Amino acid sequence: MEQDQFFDYLIVGGGIVGAATAYKLSEKYPEKSIALVEKEGGLGMHQTGRNSGVIHSGIYYRPGSLKAENCRIGREQLVAFARKYDIPHKICGKIIVATSEQESLVLDRIFQNGLDNKTPGIECIDRDEISRREPYIKGVKAIWVPSAGIIDYVEVVKTFVRLLLEKNSVNHLFLDEKVIGLHRENNLVQVKTSKQSITSKEVIVCGGLFSDRLARLDKVNLKMQIVGFRGDYYELKPNAKHKVNNLVYPVPDPRYPFLGVHYTPMVGGEVECGPNAVFTFKREGYRRTSFNLKDSLEALTYKGTIRLFAKNWKKGIEEYRRAFSKKLFVKELQKMMPSIKEDEVKATRSGVRAQAVGENGEMIDDFKIIHTEGVTHVINAPSPAATACLAVADEIIAGLS
Repeated sequence: MEQDQFFDYLIVGGGIVGAATAYKLSEKYPEKSIALVEKEGGLGMHQTGRNSGVIHSGIYYRPGSLKAENCRIGREQLVAFARKYDIPHKICGKIIVATSEQESLVLDRIFQNGLDNKTPGIECIDRDEISRREPYIKGVKAIWVPSAGIIDYVEVVKTFVRLLLEKNSVNHLFLDEKVIGLHRENNLVQVKTSKQSITSKEVIVCGGLFSDRLARLDKVNLKMQIVGFRGDYYELKPNAKHKVNNLVYPVPDPRYPFLGVHYTPMVGGEVECGPNAVFTFKREGYRRTSFNLKDSLEALTYKGTIRLFAKNWKKGIEEYRRAFSKKLFVKELQKMMPSIKEDEVKATRSGVRAQAVGENGEMIDDFKIIHTEGVTHVINAPSPAATACLAVADEIIAGLS
């Protein structure tokens, strides 16, 4: 081990929440020394770089929740940041489409939610207006959400870190360093990595898929556990890309914190379809066959997972069947776009969502930040954490000792 290095602030995790927090700290305290530690050889390689790339509007989230407040504030900050630093993005708008009268009732509740959350410019549109905006999409009613958009989140992270390093010459980025220990001594926190030991006054842990394990290194008593859900994406082939103009979302199932299989025009010009949501046997497993014994045993012996699966086994089987069948995946896409065909889509990437699950099997849907002496743990940062990253960073910094 090298001799301890010292920093005023140490952030663990080079995803978008960790990078945003490091950046915001450097703006607030430019004279302080700040380090960011990431276990991979690059930034934003997991949830940040493997999500839909959507700038969320905040329409879905429970009024008054951290999700709702931080999404509203964070979206405004993110768009302003992207404009200032020329980060690829587009405010293209989104429609949320009801394909049945039953879904239409849920859509009405979402619209009211959007009004309560002050989601800008939302309006209900009818069949004719759906067809005008999206000629290949069929629905009975929809919500038009003009503030939604798309962005390159990895480029956002890289910009945060570039600005952090430019702000103060002593600020540092450590890559390829996995955190393996945390302990306190003389009002300081020592963080042991796979390469060295770093001492800091304040440590902020943004561990994503491993947030619970990092919290347990710090002896935090959690009544939840991170369970990974893989999402697979397809992409429209060039001859079918003209079928989508804006973001197109289904009405989500209110029982689950997933938004359903949707169409997403990406900043690079591709149009992605997805994701689904299936339990993964490896926390960072991006293939259908990915497996890790420790991850699997930990998840499948946890009482919260057992209770979750017991309550939702039919939905789980349905999702798994679709994960291994292009035909079934396309059938799901056809609910909103009846004309889409199997030969118009191709399989592309996948991502894994870190879902916090409580001991009773409940999916914990809001942000969860725990402050302890000298260490802050971001335990749960589900979507829209990427959109809300700058507001979440403000929330984290406001709670520091």
